[in-house]
Amino acid sequence: MSLAAFEQAVVAVTGRIAGRPVSPALGAAMNAEFPPDGPEFTRLAALCRQGIAEGWLCNREAGGIRYGRAIKATPATHGFSVDVVVMDSIAGPQHAHPGGEIDMILPETPGAAFDGVGEGWLVYGPGSEHAPTVTGGRAVVLYLLPEGAIEFKKRG
Repeated sequence: MSLAAFEQAVVAVTGRIAGRPVSPALGAAMNAEFPPDGPEFTRLAALCRQGIAEGWLCNREAGGIRYGRAIKATPATHGFSVDVVVMDSIAGPQHAHPGGEIDMILPETPGAAFDGVGEGWLVYGPGSEHAPTVTGGRAVVLYLLPEGAIEFKKRG
């Protein structure tokens, strides 16, 4: 599979959310517009899993988390960068979202959750902060960052 096919699937989503406020209300709208059993979500999930299996997605590892920035924020992606992580019952590094964060959650283990949310979309608004946490097993999380903005925090 090519990165171009992955980017095309991402743009099918970002093109429909571009210009909308990044807020929890967007998360509810995305769960309605791009449900886990819908064509966009299903295609993007399959491409994430394929890219991970082929080794070009999540090609880095630190602290037990596989990760990688697949696509930088560009006009083609409507200003969103695309990162993908694989986490297995672990908390990630504390970070803030200057422009918000849009998460697509793909449990690999039945019952796995990202920040308490199972399969679907979760949106954090601008200025929010968290230590991303997967519980109950393994999950893949694709996240869209407006303008690619993320600020990692130093631990204690």
